[in-house]
Amino acid sequence: MTQQSFSSRRLASRAARTFAFAGVLFVTPFIVTTSANAQALGYASTQPGAFPSDQAMTDPSTEATEDGVLPERLRRTTVALNTSEAPGTIIIDTGNTALYYVLGGGRAIRYGVGVGREGFTWAGTQTISRKAEWPDWHPPAEMIKRQPYLPRFMAGGPGNPLGARAMYLGTTVYRIHGTNRPDTIGTAISSGCSRLVNADVADLYNRVPVGTKVIIRQKPEL
Repeated sequence: MTQQSFSSRRLASRAARTFAFAGVLFVTPFIVTTSANAQALGYASTQPGAFPSDQAMTDPSTEATEDGVLPERLRRTTVALNTSEAPGTIIIDTGNTALYYVLGGGRAIRYGVGVGREGFTWAGTQTISRKAEWPDWHPPAEMIKRQPYLPRFMAGGPGNPLGARAMYLGTTVYRIHGTNRPDTIGTAISSGCSRLVNADVADLYNRVPVGTKVIIRQKPEL
């Protein structure tokens, strides 16, 4: 091999390395931009710290309020209420997507809720038979039959559709629970359950014991 041929090969090798390095610099911004947009496209973040801390999970009432995403009529507030029901009773007015916790003295705390969609509305009186914090979700058989793509089990946590708290109604499949979709409050979207934003369901959960009377009405009788 001649000295000229050897020098030519060294120059070609250096040029190839320089081109490859420049290619990395050129491509990297596009990779970073794509990753940054992943969440906007609906993918879950895998970065550390993407989920709430254990403290936040065990006490959602200390989290930042979700009222900012709710219109005024759906925000938790104390209102006048004319009812003969005893203090501590829960009244759910599905027609107006409102849940009332009776305080007595003509007053109640009103919460905005999401309720059963058409074909899944119901009315009646139940009692809270069980309470759970960050409940697991076991979709009932009839729901899986309608929606076979649903998981058979989902552990409690921020991504769980039952949200931060659940209050089970008698022996039915219905619950009053939180949500991972605060934008659905005020809509008829569920399979018969009543959902609240997590801060509100934590507030209600702390007020009511097992055995609390729950009245579900499709039309207000207040």
